[in-house]
Amino acid sequence: MRGRMSLVSLLTLAGLLAIPAAGAAQCDPDGDVEFVCGPVNPEDLAAVPNSPWVIVSSMTDDGHLYATDARDHTSRRIFPLATSAPRHDTSLYGACPGPDTTGFRPHGLGLRPGDDGVHTLYVVRHGARESVEVFEIDARGEVPAAAWVGCAVAPAGVGLNSVAALPDGAFVATNFQRSTGELWEWRPGAGWTEVPGSATAGPNGIEASPDGRWLYIGGWGTQSLIRLSRGQTPVVVDSVDVGFHIDNVHWAPDGTLLAAGHAGSGPDSIFACLGQGACDGVTSRVAKIISNSLAKEEIVHYPSNDHIILGTVGIQVGDEIWVGGVGGGERIGRFPAP
Repeated sequence: MRGRMSLVSLLTLAGLLAIPAAGAAQCDPDGDVEFVCGPVNPEDLAAVPNSPWVIVSSMTDDGHLYATDARDHTSRRIFPLATSAPRHDTSLYGACPGPDTTGFRPHGLGLRPGDDGVHTLYVVRHGARESVEVFEIDARGEVPAAAWVGCAVAPAGVGLNSVAALPDGAFVATNFQRSTGELWEWRPGAGWTEVPGSATAGPNGIEASPDGRWLYIGGWGTQSLIRLSRGQTPVVVDSVDVGFHIDNVHWAPDGTLLAAGHAGSGPDSIFACLGQGACDGVTSRVAKIISNSLAKEEIVHYPSNDHIILGTVGIQVGDEIWVGGVGGGERIGRFPAP
């Protein structure tokens, strides 16, 4: 569990060893915390713009993408499906070897809003290949439809974790390594390049400003949110300590950032929670961070239990903060938004 072991390997171990949460089918609330029940290991979440739908990344060895309805909290599998019809966009993703759902294990999600209810979804996937898979999400029907359109296979030796959209069809992804990882940018026609100045311990979540000038990195190893300039010389780096291991980072509707993750007595306690179920003292956290000042406010602090074993993501859905996690749980927490 030391050195350059990737979080991908850790989460795979968690999926293999953990037992689904007892009583998840009843979906009873825990005080003022309510739940969405169903998808196993809901590692990342992405709200579909101007719709009641949330895309869920179910990170298991036989993983799926789900669409969860915020109105009635039901979930529907949208990929892979027997009826899925891939549409390979070879003009953008010509280097992609083609669709492959073998051992599809989705991880981080990044969504590029489109026009008239049609959006682009980027999905970090493991399994038969290490890549970012690209989907067209059509939210104009009764249930969102996911059509595979391409992929970008990761550079050799890179273990992808999270992904975010950039302007002009580009995207950026993190290479999580506990010692020193970094960010990689993919551009149409150019492929992958390492992002200058991005090396840090355990870069996990990633988000980008709408103009692409700033990147916001979830520093798992540093327990901080890192703000990194993009396309500037010299590179500008700032950070704010949050007191927990940041996993995913996503924009909130008010323009702040929601950094979600977990804390324990130390990194080994997180591994013990995932691998051995020894989760005493482990908590799931979400902090709201102002992007320009990096001022922070913790808004979720929830002890590990059978409902949420290890929190990894927080997004705002209406007047709630939805928190997903890993470790074998089958619930997404719904916390009142502050």
